Amino acid sequence: MKKLIAVIPARKGSKRLPNKNILDFGESNLLIHKIRQLKKLNQIDEIIVSTDSDEMIEMAKQENVSFQRRPDEFCDEKTKSFPEVVEYISSTLPEKNILWANCVCPLIKIESFKKAIETFQNLPPENDSVVSSILMKEYILDKENKPVNFSFEQHVPTQKLPNWHIVINGFFIASSKNMKKWKFVYGKKPKLIEVSKLEAIDIDDKEDLILARQIYKNIGKEL
Repeated sequence: MKKLIAVIPARKGSKRLPNKNILDFGESNLLIHKIRQLKKLNQIDEIIVSTDSDEMIEMAKQENVSFQRRPDEFCDEKTKSFPEVVEYISSTLPEKNILWANCVCPLIKIESFKKAIETFQNLPPENDSVVSSILMKEYILDKENKPVNFSFEQHVPTQKLPNWHIVINGFFIASSKNMKKWKFVYGKKPKLIEVSKLEAIDIDDKEDLILARQIYKNIGKEL
């Protein structure tokens, strides 16, 4: 069985929502909520919080998980690019498989994590990684207002539109070796794991946070 290291990337800087990764959520905050979620997965060998924040490191210690103190230049979104951040994190970890899980998608269900891990355990040769996604069935126009996935001349219901998938930040699974080589969290041949629209909520601004909190208040026990 391919065991996993779960990595939670959680820098302290955030432009739209200050201290976003440790904002109150559920019974704790977004970081601790994600740690406690991942602790429920027995396929995970170790949970590592990768951060530049002393406060988050203390939270990791209190939750009895590991931490990686990330240099400032890999956290400011200016000095180093995201590919360089992925390369740095993956190259400093043991050569194992990584489940990359962001705090900002707190509504991902445990069952979705389990499905993703099981899929990775049995990944066929034609795939190289596992990616969380949602199925999109909407009418899309390009920047010139021309149809992308439908025709003005022949209307079809959304159910009959082509399948388009949106990658979300819920989880990514691949080997640390490949993440380092790709400088990215998934490869060119990903296996997509569809999650629900509620699970796909990504906290990027205050409205997202309000929505996620309200949903968790209503259905948190189901996650």
